[in-house]
Amino acid sequence: MTADSLPPIGLGTWQNTDPEQCAQTVANALEMGYRHVDTARFYDNEEHVGEGIARADVPREEVFLASKVHPEAEGAAYDEIYEGFEKSVSLLGVDALDLLYIHWPVGNYEAEETLAAFDDLVVDGLVRNVGVSNFSTELLDEAIDVLDAPLFAHQVERHPMLQQPDLVAHAQEHDYHLVAYSPLGRGEALSLPAVEAVAEKHGVSPAQACLAWATYPDNVVTIPKSTGDDHLRDNLGAADLELDDEDVERIDAVEKRERFVERDGAPWK
Repeated sequence: MTADSLPPIGLGTWQNTDPEQCAQTVANALEMGYRHVDTARFYDNEEHVGEGIARADVPREEVFLASKVHPEAEGAAYDEIYEGFEKSVSLLGVDALDLLYIHWPVGNYEAEETLAAFDDLVVDGLVRNVGVSNFSTELLDEAIDVLDAPLFAHQVERHPMLQQPDLVAHAQEHDYHLVAYSPLGRGEALSLPAVEAVAEKHGVSPAQACLAWATYPDNVVTIPKSTGDDHLRDNLGAADLELDDEDVERIDAVEKRERFVERDGAPWK
């Protein structure tokens, strides 16, 4: 899969740690048409994700596989990034990653040393694209300045109750992907009147309305997590839903604000 072809709807795997369930969910999702699978060392499921990719009747080269190195769990010094990468690909059963993120800008993360390892992984042909996760705009600017490789993606919580307009604008300005996790607001966004109204207008589920809103802006994709086939199909169908400006403005106008993912020491703007 080429660097510029990240699909609008991918598969998140956070908290999917049951070995068989995780593997079969990944396999089922790929055979339904998903082509972007997201995991992390911190999720403790890379081995199961890899089994799912191997189990699916989909060529490896058609799957965009992303993982993350966590500075507090694995460390973010130069050698620790390489060690974390090697552990990830070993567990996943692959030779290279399509995208590697630094999971949080915490612990011993230092832009110059940490991102030098990411650059060298790209030069070595082991990682195809570089990403960061849970960064502020200031840290994004620093990363872009330090990296030799282009910044490919920034992964961050985004849903109707946490819309992140500054981060969306930054991704568009610098032409990288904003990858939205928790796009359904842990289910709470599905009962928002604005989301329900847009879903009813189009005759779709609230989840599809929410995901279509999430991916409406240029440069934004999303990775909802699910284990049931019905929800997997429903989420994927959001890629075919076209919202109009009125729909988007209605959800944009949601006033409720809630962040579900907090991290001590993370430099939220």
